[in-house]
Formats: sequence, C-alpha cells, structure tokens
Amino acid sequence: MGENRKSVLIRVYSVYAFMVVFGLAIIIQVCNLQFVQGDYWRAKADSLTTRLLPIEASRGNIYSVDGRLLATSVPIYDLRVDMLADGITREVFATELDSLSICLARLFKDKPAGEYKRILRNARSDNNRYFLLKRNVSYRQMTEVRTFPIFRSGRYKGGLIIEQKNRREKPFRLLAERTIGYSRDGIQPIGIEGAFDEDLKGEKGLRLMQRIAGNVWKPVSDEYQIDPHDGNDAVTTIDINIQDVAENSLYTQLSQHNADKGCAILMEVATGEIRAIANLQRTKDGGYYEDYNFAIGESTEPGSTFKLASIMAMIEDGYASTDDLVDTQNGRIRYANRIMKDSHEGGYGVIPLQKVFEVSSNVGISKEVVKYYSRNPQSFIDRVRSFGLGERHGIQIQGEPQPILRNADNKLWSKVSLPYLSIGYECSFTPLQILTFYNAVANNGKMMKPLFVKEIQNKGQVVKKFSPEVIRDSIASARTIKMVQGALEGVVENGTATILKHAQFKIAGKTGTAQIAYQKGGYKIDKVRYQASFVGYFPADNPKYSCIVVVYAPNNNLYYASQVAAPIFKEIADKVFATSIDMHHNLAEDTQLAHNIPKTKSGEYKATKNVMDALNIPGEVSSGDFNYVKANNNENALELSGIHIRHDQVPDVTGMGLKDAIYLLETKGLNVKVTGRGTVKKQSISAGSSFKKGQEIVIQLG
Repeated sequence: MGENRKSVLIRVYSVYAFMVVFGLAIIIQVCNLQFVQGDYWRAKADSLTTRLLPIEASRGNIYSVDGRLLATSVPIYDLRVDMLADGITREVFATELDSLSICLARLFKDKPAGEYKRILRNARSDNNRYFLLKRNVSYRQMTEVRTFPIFRSGRYKGGLIIEQKNRREKPFRLLAERTIGYSRDGIQPIGIEGAFDEDLKGEKGLRLMQRIAGNVWKPVSDEYQIDPHDGNDAVTTIDINIQDVAENSLYTQLSQHNADKGCAILMEVATGEIRAIANLQRTKDGGYYEDYNFAIGESTEPGSTFKLASIMAMIEDGYASTDDLVDTQNGRIRYANRIMKDSHEGGYGVIPLQKVFEVSSNVGISKEVVKYYSRNPQSFIDRVRSFGLGERHGIQIQGEPQPILRNADNKLWSKVSLPYLSIGYECSFTPLQILTFYNAVANNGKMMKPLFVKEIQNKGQVVKKFSPEVIRDSIASARTIKMVQGALEGVVENGTATILKHAQFKIAGKTGTAQIAYQKGGYKIDKVRYQASFVGYFPADNPKYSCIVVVYAPNNNLYYASQVAAPIFKEIADKVFATSIDMHHNLAEDTQLAHNIPKTKSGEYKATKNVMDALNIPGEVSSGDFNYVKANNNENALELSGIHIRHDQVPDVTGMGLKDAIYLLETKGLNVKVTGRGTVKKQSISAGSSFKKGQEIVIQLG
C-alpha cells in the first residue's frame, strides 16, 4: 500500500515538475519574443501588411513639328470606397445614402439610383474596405464625385479612394500610327514611343499601401511617399497636314488598284527631316490599316529605281556619259539561259544613254553595265556601295534591316547576277534607304541621315537636341551629280513620268516597276505580281523635298509606276507646294502684269483709299464728300467717282463686293437675296428707283 502511494506521488510530482518547466520555458520564450526579438518580428509583421508600391509617372507627349499633339497621356481614375472609413458612420450612411445614389445615377447614367443604393448597402454590409465603385472615370467626373454626399468630408475620411492611371491617346487617331508606335509591358516597343521610351516614361513614384482582406492592397493615405516625375516630351519632324495628304492619297490609290499595301515618305532635302511617312495594308474586310512600317522595315528588290545607281557608277568611273549612244536592239537580250525584255515591244533602237534612262530600258542599262564591269563585277558593287547604298543608316527608330547587295564572290552570284543587279534585282533595300540615296542626289551629293525626332523637351525647355547629321559629305563628283540630275529631270519631261509635268514647279525622279516573287522559286508567268514605285524630288531646279511612293501588288491590271505610284507623289507635292510660300517665285520675276493698275471693286471710300496708299497705287478722286465710290481702271491710274446715295432711292451696288452691297441695301430695309459668286453684276431693282421697306431685291454676282 505504501509503495503504491509512493509511486503515485512520484508520478504526480514528475508531471507537476514538467508543467513548471514547460511554463517557465513559455515565459522565457515570450520574454525573448517581446524584448529580444520584438523589433524584428514587428517589422516582419508590418512588411506583410504594408508595402511601398510603385506609382506610374505620366508619360511625356509626342508633338508634330509645328507643336500639335500626336500622342499624349490622359489621366483616368478608378473610384473605390472604404466602407469602414471614419466619416461613414451608421447615421451618415443612413441619412445620405439616397442622395449619394441619385447623384451617382445622374452623373454616370449607367444604372438607376435604386441599383446604386442596393450595391452600396451590400458593400457596407460586407464591411468592404476597398469597394470598386467605378472604373476609368474622367477628371471632370472624378472632381464632381468628390462633392457628393458622404464623400465630401474628405477623400479618406469620407471613404473615397481615388486611383489615377494614364491612358495613351492619339488625337489624330491613325495618322502616322506605326511611326509614333507604342510602348507596352510585355510587347516589343516600336516607333518613336519605343525608341525614346527612356525619355518619355519618366520616373515612378512610391505609395504606402496596406494589405486588407482578400489579399487586396489599398492606399494608406492620399499622399505619395515619393512623387512620380513626368516624362519628357518628344518633338518630331512630322508635318501633320502633309501626313494627312500622304495617307489619304495612299489610301485612295490602294483602294482604286486593289493593292495589298503601300507606303509614302516625304523628306526635307537639306536636313533629312521626315515630314510625312504613311504605311497602309489591306485588311480582311477590304479596308486599309497601318499595321506595319513598310517604309522603314521591309526590304524588297527596288527594280528600276536602282538604275540611277547604275548610270551613276558608269559616269563616276569615267566609262560613260549621258550623251553616249546605246543600241537597245529589239528590246530583248539574252544573258546565259535568261531573256531580259523591255516593257516597250520592239525596243527603242539606238538612243543616247540619257534616253535609255528616261524610258527605263532594261536592255540598254544592262548592256552598258555588262560591257564595262563584266571582267570585274566587284568594282561595280564597290562603286554602288560608295554611294551609301548597301549599309544601314542607324536611324532613330528601330527595325531598319541590313540592305542586301551581295559581293561577286558570294555563292549565290551567277552569270546573270550582274545584268539583273544593274536593273534592280538580286538586291534588296527599304523605301527609306532608296529615298536617302535619291535625297543625296537632290542635295548635290551630300547624304543626310533620316531624322524623325528633333528635340526632347521638359516643360518647354530643350533637354536634348538632334541636329541634322551628314552620312557622307559627297557620294559622287559634282560632274556626275549634275549629269544624273539632268537625267532625272528628263524622266519627267520626256520619259516614263510625263504625268508629273507641272506648270508651277519642276519635278525630277524615276519610276520603278518591279516583278516580285509570288512564291519561293522565282517569277512564274501566271503568277507574276508587281511593285510600283516613284522616287524623286522637287522643285527640280532648287530641291526642297524628296519623296518616295511604293505600292505593292496592285491587282486591277494597272501596275506601272506612272499609273499607280506617280499620282500619289503628285498629290503630296502639290500640297507641299501650295503650303510652302518660300517655294513660290516672285510673280514679277516670271510674268508681266496685264495691267499696271490692279482691278478694283467699287465700295467704301476710306477702305479703298487706305489700300491705294499702302500699295502706292496712283488714283484720281472726283470732288465731293462721298462714303462710297465706283472704281474705274485706266492704264496709269485708278479713277474713283462718288456714288450718290439718297434715303428714298435704291443705291447702285453694281461693281461692289458682296459685303458692301448687302450692308448698303439692308440699311435701307431691303430684303436681299444673292445668286452666283464674285462681284455684283446686276440688281433686280435698278439704282435710283423708289422702294418699300421689306421689299425683296435680288443681286447677281459674277
């Protein structure tokens, strides 16, 4: 019995001792956590419930050359509500919920007030501390919501949480879409947005956020910990008016010819600045959309526009002159196992090299190149490369491919390579690379790097400036440049581009109609497709702008460049000329006025006299005190005779402009109706007749 009792006591004491030791261990651990490791674990807890999260900066604007917005960041807002905010007491919520619901329904017009009331009440019942009220709200809407019941006590006290985002907008929609480009997370950036992303994106800010139920992060306050810094602005070289003409003209021609795609580029000769760049591709529904920048990124065989490099090489190497006679035979010539043809059946006979170029004779050009370079074809390739062809120009926008201009020792070089290279095959260039070459010819040999962005600005102050950059000071001798400039003018005056003959200004350039491979393996006769292009500059006698137009795969049986590409070039050139005063000659230099005294309308005397004095026009004024005068021209002076106006008679308004005529007649109380346009020729109630107020009088302009 005693032993059993002793055994039980030992077990009880053991359990008691264990509990005492375990309790002491817990106390020691609590003290350790509280006092020794307390700071560490408190920081750990805070890091799990609060965090500094990045706030996007507002992206910089992109401007046209004249300061118009091409791309901008528009702030939009998400509105959320903390239903447990201090300001949303039970009493406030009950008394102001109806008013708030009505205000929200009137502003957003997306659901009735009763629906807003139900949604807000449910959010309150769920103790939702981050309730999404509305996404993508404008600045005007956001500021109005802040004045609504409940919310007007303050952003966070009233529970309203405003989160700003930035949406990229292009005010001119699709104009220069791919050149402006985009920069998006997870997608390869393109265009100016991509090339100047570091300048445009700005610096992110930081905001303290708190994690709440549902693993949702909400702002702790409406203040940033670190303010974001807005991005810089980019000023481009694009002229939006010319860009509009280029895209509309390109769209019209592509639609008319049912073409696959096309592009157009306008460059300023002296600086290399790109004034317009349009790219359109046919969509599945038959329309056209700017989906890829062919002008910069697509390299193809240029065809006949390459012939300029061929005759330049021969002239520069001293082999030929534009006066040399060339036998184009019957328009056909064999090279190894291939027959090369001219577009003109039967050929052109014996003609000067200038004429060969003007009519774009494949036979003539290839014969001359083969004659001079067949023994050393590499020398021809080297000469062409000396013109700046065959190398990338390192433009500001990404995506420029390496041109293809193979050496004569390349494994793909064959017996037909030299003649076909001479007319623009077995090589590959982008439209911009070809234009840069032609622009150098227009610029008397100086090759300029294409320029898309002129400046980076911050709040109007220039941060970076991109000046015109010379790639090559001279691509050829002055003699060669002068000779090929004449050849390019001849193409328009006498050759394949006579459609571009212009009464107002001269154009120089070259057409190019190239076959493009329908499928891998060559040019099948029943599958032939074409690429039509025109590249040139204007005014030819004092070049200001160069331009290239390329239309890929026109399908309506019209594929020659003169019919497809040249009209687009002409429309762009006309617009540029019409809006560029510096390109217009002084009228006195070109013509003699038919009359020394300009034709003058009858009208208000003081205004007429002011113009006469300002322009030093001699005139004789009849005696008397007149407010209105009739103008009569003679060879040496302008005679002004007074018009007698009586209050009870219809005045004589013949010879007046519409403004003066209507003023005089309506002050008499007459009801004036107008037909025609120009100067008043007739009036239905003769001058000096009596009239009644409200009586109708018809004046005929002509």
